[in-house]
Amino acid sequence: MCMYCRNSELKAATTTHVVSFGNCVIIIKNVPCEECTQCGEKYYSDETAERLEQLVNAAKKIMQEISVIDYRKVA
Repeated sequence: MCMYCRNSELKAATTTHVVSFGNCVIIIKNVPCEECTQCGEKYYSDETAERLEQLVNAAKKIMQEISVIDYRKVA
């Protein structure tokens, strides 16, 4: 169930996760998620959220101005 609009229908989808860190932007594309069919809110599984945290932490260490990561290639 969607926490925002209370719609009960979610569908499998992919999204782009963007994190701003200081002067850096970290973009992770093709992230698997569940998407509300009514409002479009995205939800990550616990496993995906944990992997995103690992990827963001690794990208922070590189400290490039922009980092683009393809989730499918590193998950």
